[in-house]
Amino acid sequence: MSNSELIKKIPKAELHLHIEGTLEPKMVFQLAERNNIKLPYANAQELAAKYNFSDLQSFLDLYYQATDVLQTEQDFFDLTWAYLEHCAEDNVVHCEIFFDPQSHTSRGVPFADVIQGIHKALVAGEEKLGITSQLILCFLRHLPEEDALKTWDEAQPWLSLISGVGLDSSERDFPPNLFANVFAKAKEAGLKLVAHAGEEGPAQYIEQALDILKIDRIDHGVRITESDELMDRVAKDNIALTVCPLSNVRLCVYSQMQEHPLLELLDRGLRVMINSDDPAYFGGYMNQNFHAVDEALNPSKEQIILLAKNSILASFLTDQEKQTWLDKIDSVAQSN
Repeated sequence: MSNSELIKKIPKAELHLHIEGTLEPKMVFQLAERNNIKLPYANAQELAAKYNFSDLQSFLDLYYQATDVLQTEQDFFDLTWAYLEHCAEDNVVHCEIFFDPQSHTSRGVPFADVIQGIHKALVAGEEKLGITSQLILCFLRHLPEEDALKTWDEAQPWLSLISGVGLDSSERDFPPNLFANVFAKAKEAGLKLVAHAGEEGPAQYIEQALDILKIDRIDHGVRITESDELMDRVAKDNIALTVCPLSNVRLCVYSQMQEHPLLELLDRGLRVMINSDDPAYFGGYMNQNFHAVDEALNPSKEQIILLAKNSILASFLTDQEKQTWLDKIDSVAQSN
């Protein structure tokens, strides 16, 4: 079995996916027409041509502009369902997706419409596609913690639908320690905790996320390579890093995929795996990320299998659910 065939056949989980980041240019125009919104672009092709970013902020500027077309519960359902169809194509059997309520409530979209649209699509995804899922509410770090605390209060009626909280948006100049209070509230409520750290920000942001926010999982985390001591600690504690290769290259964290440290981190014993982050903007969903890594870094079959296993092990599935998927991965590997 070639690596390409293995990538196609092996079950995997996606743990770093912004649902708003799956908003393809074609859907932007469809929803704009549905909601009577005039866009500053002639067509989807012109919008797609703008997807050329120099850093995280240049991406976020366009990202937040595009989300304006998301207005109704049906919009959020359609967005999420389209992503789940990509999951089915790529043999993603479980996903833990981020959503950014502040991006929507600040525009007057009710929190209820956002979460109910996403949740209904996730339920349909399990019923019709067999894809299990969990939902992670992310706070926008470029806004003050007071705004995050307000969002936390808005989320209270919906906590039964939310598995965890996260921290995303502009990392530079917004360290994790600014959000200690809202993360403490989420931890007290029994939710899982994740945070973007060590993408644009330094390795010290990873340490803050671990020591101050008490997170369960690091999103991105590639700048952990700046600290041997931190790499040893994270490997020893089995703290997962939800790495996003195409995103890292498109946002100029690395100038080319050949520079990416994914396999070095894997070989060092860190629990890393592949994710697509904001696939509509960064050139591909799960398997496109795998294929880009395969082409540039030439991983062994054993490394591909380990990346898939790490995605299951780092998920918030139960131990029994994890074992079921690990066994299926072994079955695929042994059929080689």
